[in-house]
Amino acid sequence: MNIKLDGIFLLAFFVFTLIAIIVGAVWIITTEKRLKRFFLGKKAKDLEDTIVNLERDIANLRKAKDDTQKDITVINAKLKKSIRGLETIRFNPFPDQGSNQSFAIGMLNEEGDGVVFSSLYSRERMSIFAKPIKNNKSEYELSAEEKEALRKAEVR
Repeated sequence: MNIKLDGIFLLAFFVFTLIAIIVGAVWIITTEKRLKRFFLGKKAKDLEDTIVNLERDIANLRKAKDDTQKDITVINAKLKKSIRGLETIRFNPFPDQGSNQSFAIGMLNEEGDGVVFSSLYSRERMSIFAKPIKNNKSEYELSAEEKEALRKAEVR
């Protein structure tokens, strides 16, 4: 009986080994075919040139990325200084005459710096004023309309 079990064990071992050899051979053949297809018509010099070109392209991309990041930093700094909030308020400073011909225009950047322009219109004359704004405040007295124009022009 021991001989029978040993024979079955040996047969199973040989079958398993044969299957492993077949699977290994198929894997080696397919890998060889893929490598031959990959290197078909190429020489070592061609592959070296390709690698050198890829390295050069990667270096160019890195430089372009760095340049773009520097440009974005400069653009963001300029953008903070540009006028981002703008509001116009029309009003009538003289209720007994005319209509809403007077106005106040508030212009502010992200940091709350800018200017407020205002105009007072009457039948006899028209006056225009400009008042600088720093940190959302002016060193000059602001009218209610100018304050409203600046409040509405604040960048949030």
